Amino acid sequence: MLHEVKNAPLPVLICKLEQGESIECQKGAMSWMTPTITMKTGLGGGAGGGLLGGLGKIAKSAITGESIFRNTYTAEQGPGEIAFATTFPGDIISFDVQNGGIVAEKSAYLANTPGVQMDIFFQKKLGAGFFGGEGFIMQKFSGTGKVFLEINGSVCTYDLEAGQSMLIDTGYLAAMEATCTMDVVSVGGGIGNALLGGEGFFNTKVTGPGKIWLQTMPCNNLASALIPYLPLKNN
Repeated sequence: MLHEVKNAPLPVLICKLEQGESIECQKGAMSWMTPTITMKTGLGGGAGGGLLGGLGKIAKSAITGESIFRNTYTAEQGPGEIAFATTFPGDIISFDVQNGGIVAEKSAYLANTPGVQMDIFFQKKLGAGFFGGEGFIMQKFSGTGKVFLEINGSVCTYDLEAGQSMLIDTGYLAAMEATCTMDVVSVGGGIGNALLGGEGFFNTKVTGPGKIWLQTMPCNNLASALIPYLPLKNN
C-alpha cells in the first residue's frame, strides 16, 4: 500500500490500495474514497476471537472511550484511493510497529493496516497517569504493519538512550516506543514554583531506551487559549 500525507497543517492521509488490500479505521474517520473500495464494519482487532475476545473489546472500548467498532475498507473492485483527514491542526505520522510496539495518547489514533493490534496500555505506576497529565489509560499498537497517528501541532522526535530521560509537561507526549518507561516527578523548587510558575505540580518523566514523539500544540492548550475570545452565552 502506498500512502502520502498532504496539506499540513490541516493534513489528510491518502492511501492508494491495490486490489485486495485493506485499511482499518474508527467509524467516521473516512473522508473520501473511490467507488472501487467497499466497507465492512466489525469489532476492532487486538482481543482475540470468540465470546471472551468480544467481551474484552467491549471492556477496552468502555475504558478508553474509543468505539468498539472498526471499519475495514478493501479495494475489492480494482485499485482505489481512500483519504482520512485529521480532526485538529497538526500532522499525520506513519509508524512501523513490527519492530516492537508504539504507545500513544488515546486521541491520536487515525488508521492502521491489517495485522496491527490495538490494546490498552496501563502505566506501571498510578502516579504517572493521575498526576503526569498524559492520562492513566493510553493505547498500545503492536503486531505487524503500520499505524497512522494524529499529531497536534508540529512534532519533535527524540531518540533516548538507555537511562536517558526527558521531562514533559501535560499533553505534549504524543507517542513513544514501548521500550520507554513513564513516571511522574514533582516540578521541584518548592511550593512557590508549583503555585506561581504556571507549570503545575508534576511533570511526566519518560526514560529510554527508545524514541519519543512530542507535539507542540496539545488540544487542551489551544482550548484554554481560545476561551477568553469566545462569546459568553446569555442565560
